[in-house]
Amino acid sequence: MLDVEFAGLKLNNPTVLASGILGTTGAALLRVARNGAGAVVAKSCGIVPREGHPNPTVIEIEQGILNAVGLSNPGVEEFAKEIKIALQGGVPVIASVYGFRVEDYAAAARILADAGVAAIELNLSCPNVEKVGALFGADAELALEVVREVKRAVSLPVFAKLTANVGDIVEIAKACEEGGADGVTAINTLKAMAIDIRAKTPLLGNKVGGLSGPCIKPIALRCVYEIAQEVDIPVMGCGGVTTGKDAVEYLMAGAQAVQIGTGVLTRGLSVFRKVALEIQEFLEERGYSCVDDIVGLALK
Repeated sequence: MLDVEFAGLKLNNPTVLASGILGTTGAALLRVARNGAGAVVAKSCGIVPREGHPNPTVIEIEQGILNAVGLSNPGVEEFAKEIKIALQGGVPVIASVYGFRVEDYAAAARILADAGVAAIELNLSCPNVEKVGALFGADAELALEVVREVKRAVSLPVFAKLTANVGDIVEIAKACEEGGADGVTAINTLKAMAIDIRAKTPLLGNKVGGLSGPCIKPIALRCVYEIAQEVDIPVMGCGGVTTGKDAVEYLMAGAQAVQIGTGVLTRGLSVFRKVALEIQEFLEERGYSCVDDIVGLALK
C-alpha cells in the first residue's frame, strides 16, 4: 500500500531523510534506514573538505530550527567510504552534492556515483564564484547548466533541490527539467536570522542561516503545488513534515514522496515509521488502495 516509485527509485514508503540531518556518516544513515525511512539523503558534500561556520550553528526557535552549519563536510573522497555502510540499510542512498563552480558538482557526483549511491541530489543554494556570487538555484541558466553537466557525468537519477529564496521557483524548476533533471526537491531552507536582544547581536555565529521546520511548511507546500502543475518530472516535498497529515498534504499537492528533517528532532528516529503508519491509516480510512491514489488530488 505504501510502496512508491520516484524517478526510478523504489521506496517501500514515501518518507525520505532530508539532507543535513543525521547524514554525516554511513552509520547514521544506516540507523535511519533501519528505523523505517523509505530512502535516505546524505549531508551535502563537496570536492574538498570544509570546516563550516563558527558556533553557534544551530538554534531552536518557535516552530522551527535555524542553522548556519556552513556545508561542513569531509569531502567526497572521504565520504565515499561511508556509502558502503549506509547501503546495508537496504534502501536507496541518495548523495547530496554542492559546488561553487559547475564542474565542482559534476566531479563530486561522479565520485559518489562510483561509490554506489542510487541517485544524486544537487544542493543548488550555493553562490557561483565565476558569476560574482550569483546563486545556482536563483539563476535559471546556471541551474540548467549544473543539471546538464551532472547528467553528462553520471548515469544515475539526478534531482535538483530548489530554494524558495527566488522570485519564481517554477522558472527554476522548468530550467532544471530542461537540463535533464529526473526530479526536483522543494524546498531547501529559507534565509533567516534571530537576534539576542540582551546581547544586541545575532544568535548565529554566521549571523544569517537557514530556517526549517513546521513554520516553513505553508511556503514549501505552495512551491510543490505550483511546480507540480508545470513540470512533468516528479517532485519531492520538503519542509516541516512531522506527521502523516503533513505528508498527505504534500502528496495531494503533487509530491510523490516527502523528506523529513527537523521532524527527526521533534519526534525522534521513529518519525519515519510513525508518518508512514499515519499515511496508511489515512488511506485505509478513506478507501484508497495506495499512495498514488492521492498524489495530486488537490491539483484537480
